[in-house]
Order: sequence, then structure tokens, then C-alpha cells
Amino acid sequence: MAKITKDSVIGAAIKEHPGAKAIIEKYFGGGCFTCPGINMETIAFGSMMHNLDPQKIVDEINATETQ
Repeated sequence: MAKITKDSVIGAAIKEHPGAKAIIEKYFGGGCFTCPGINMETIAFGSMMHNLDPQKIVDEINATETQ
């Protein structure tokens, strides 16, 4: 499984990493899953829109793979 980066597309991260959906919902909210942008917007873009640090989200998603 590839590591997620801040340039990873949100939808792809959710498909590739089972734990990513809960983390995306935690930081971006549930509306992310009905937004068409999920398949073209990156974690960095979503983070910018929500005034968050993208690296924190990336680190949390990648940590789910080691648990």
C-alpha cells in the first residue's frame, strides 16, 4: 500500500487506506463524502479549505497502516 502524502487525492486515499475515511470525516466533516471534489481535490487543498495542517492528517492516515 502506497503512503499517503498531502498531494494524494482524498477519494483515492479513502479507497486505498481503510482507516482514512474516519480521519477525513474527523477533520473535514461528513460533507466531504457527497462532494464531487473528493475525486480531484488533494488532502492539501482540503486542509487549506478547513484551515488545517495537511501533514497532521497525512501522518494520522499513514499511522493507521501500522496499527
